[in-house]
Amino acid sequence: MPAFHLQDSLNMLEKLTFRRIWNAFKVYSGFLISRITRKPIPWGMPMAISFEPTTSCNLRCPECPSGLRSFTRPKGMLAPAFFNKTINEISKEVFYLIFYFQGEPYLNPNFLDMVKYATAKKMYTATSTNAHYLTDEMARRTVESGLNRLIISIDGTTQEVYEKYRRGGNLQKVIEGSKNIVKWKRVLKSKTPFIIFQFLVVRHNEHQIDDVKALAAKIGVDQVRFKTAQVYDYENDPNQLIPQNERYSRYKKTRDGHHIPKQKMANHCWKMWNANVITFDGRVVPCCFDKDAKHKMGDLNESSFREIWNGKAYQRFRNALWRGRKNIDICANCSEGTSVWK
Repeated sequence: MPAFHLQDSLNMLEKLTFRRIWNAFKVYSGFLISRITRKPIPWGMPMAISFEPTTSCNLRCPECPSGLRSFTRPKGMLAPAFFNKTINEISKEVFYLIFYFQGEPYLNPNFLDMVKYATAKKMYTATSTNAHYLTDEMARRTVESGLNRLIISIDGTTQEVYEKYRRGGNLQKVIEGSKNIVKWKRVLKSKTPFIIFQFLVVRHNEHQIDDVKALAAKIGVDQVRFKTAQVYDYENDPNQLIPQNERYSRYKKTRDGHHIPKQKMANHCWKMWNANVITFDGRVVPCCFDKDAKHKMGDLNESSFREIWNGKAYQRFRNALWRGRKNIDICANCSEGTSVWK
């Protein structure tokens, strides 16, 4: 399957307005000038934002704070009124909206209503789900909501392998939910959502890579994406997750048998100019690696998004990148560029 699908690309292009294109030009220009001058110049607004529908999840995945119930920050659900207010402020520049950070989005009863609201603002919308709640009715509502991209986590093609990471999960529900989405796309003659099977490659499932491609083709899924696993204690890998095939790993083995990240860490980060994350309760954090919102850039209950984006806390964080990104805890395990598309 191709890395970039024509229909999905066309769906994105439909969301581009002159104002969003101009904003993208300012963002990229500011980033380039910042790299040259070593001073943070955040021209424009981010092009992409992740909004957290909930911290709740039905599964118990071993490397996920939501699954482990290990958050130190508050837990809860994104409120539609707060979401709508924020979208009203940012939608003229921001065109890519990801309904995901931690948790399972479909557990928020207002999730699809919020997707509809963003769709009405002509934003490209995406989400990631474990697909346990894609009943026939919910699949129909998902297609009708205008959601552009649906990422379905499927980390095994047999129940025995699947549940080793997706603890508490039921593979048959994932398959049935996927079939429901494909069915309603056909019934409603909808081009969206673009359906992606996301396969987190770990040691116990790497032998099923070809199997998941075949399963996706059989169901009618648009694309398969193989994702490398983030392992917190990667030096020792206590859960034995790092795969043997280093192509699908973000780590490599040292001579003494320990693991280190394959990717060299540069003292800059495109995401600090282009994207960020908003938690369900309004905290703005730099990126999806700040699971516990330790690096809070601001609170949307107290300030506007634009004030936070250009504020002192963000500028201090961007400056810290130039001085030494390796000293920032959330950057130590960064996975930029470590997904493999097939």
